[in-house]
Amino acid sequence: MNRDTAEPDVSLMPGERAREWAQHHRDVAATSTYVYDFVWDITEDAEGPFVTDVDGNVLLDFTSHVAAAPLGYNNPKVMDRLAEFDMVDPLKIAGQDFYVSDGSPPGESTFPGPTELMYRLTDLTDHYGLDTVFLCNSGAEAVENAIKICYDDTGGGKYGVTFDGGFHGRTLGALSLNRSKSVYRSEFPEISGIDDVPFCDDAGCDPASCSCGFFVDGGETSVLRRKLDSEHGHVDPEELSYIIIEPVQGEGGYRFPSDAFMEEVASVCADYDINLIADEIQAGLGRTGEMWASDHYAIEPDVITVAKGARVGATIANEGTFPDEKARLSSTWGAGDVVSSMLGVFTLEAIEEYDLMANAVARGRQFKETLRDADPANVEEIRGKGLLLGVEFDSKRRRDDVQHAALRSGLLTLACGYKVLRLLPPLDATEREIDIGATMLLDAIEEAA
Repeated sequence: MNRDTAEPDVSLMPGERAREWAQHHRDVAATSTYVYDFVWDITEDAEGPFVTDVDGNVLLDFTSHVAAAPLGYNNPKVMDRLAEFDMVDPLKIAGQDFYVSDGSPPGESTFPGPTELMYRLTDLTDHYGLDTVFLCNSGAEAVENAIKICYDDTGGGKYGVTFDGGFHGRTLGALSLNRSKSVYRSEFPEISGIDDVPFCDDAGCDPASCSCGFFVDGGETSVLRRKLDSEHGHVDPEELSYIIIEPVQGEGGYRFPSDAFMEEVASVCADYDINLIADEIQAGLGRTGEMWASDHYAIEPDVITVAKGARVGATIANEGTFPDEKARLSSTWGAGDVVSSMLGVFTLEAIEEYDLMANAVARGRQFKETLRDADPANVEEIRGKGLLLGVEFDSKRRRDDVQHAALRSGLLTLACGYKVLRLLPPLDATEREIDIGATMLLDAIEEAA
């Protein structure tokens, strides 16, 4: 496949073989989050956003597997590096304190494994004073470890604060923090002491014009600050272990907060010396045009959680925040996935070497301007930072109709929130690819209208 000339080419989507494969899979798979019957044929051509399915359809994938494949499919920026190494077995070793090396002195290894990935992550979070990493398998585990170290750091503080619309994973601890959809938490047990406050839904608001309910009393104070107030609040800040926030909400609807909102969150954390956990699992690693979505705002995270684009999960904090007692944190496979760690290193190198954050800004601007200039019917808002893009419609049904129309033409997108379509093109998406995708989406909007 020549990425420079490839075009979506669909006869029927989903095709007969895809339907058969999807049903064959579901016969033994537990019910999960079904989206559509897209079945990637790994033996056929795929590069960047272009991918071939089992029916021979060539599709334009603007989901990047929910940011878990930040450079799309078979990207030479990663694959060429991977091909330099002979693979060994086992490719998973047991945990954070089992080590792998190519025999070189520390810091000089040409075989980038878990240790090298951890050093890269601390380099990228040095401006927040974070110098220590615990690797794990997934984003949910990264969140679990983040809240564990904060509970430990505060000597067992019994409270945590999350935000309306937040999504942090599906393990029981992470589920307790979710406030996006009731189906995620219904009938599952939860950890106690989790309070919630509104999340800003207007990127341009100030305290006086706040409509989400976060600022109160004409903008004089916030719900968050009032909860901690010694006279009017019901949460003792001395017993608050952490506040956890997605700097940009993902599953909750691609919501981008205002500067005023984030300044207040930062101020409250500073005034009361509260650990702030920034969940960067979807929005981090260059997706918004900065390495971390937090970098756009005034917040100073004490803990950052990473996964998806890093290819492994990671909890990053200052050494003093982590427990110093052995066995407080551990994981059989946590730091042991050699290939995933290597892919994480190569991804970070590609982001820097090819200036992909600047590309994300330029291509994201192109996408937004193309759609806004077209002024499509039934679209309420087109928003985004970098290549974290959301299109909000006038109804959920309209959003779903557009998603299905786009699928039939060969454009893969994802839903989020209540009526938002999200798009996550590869970080190295070209001007041509964004033009193709934007045109396909406009055609789908017109069809759904």
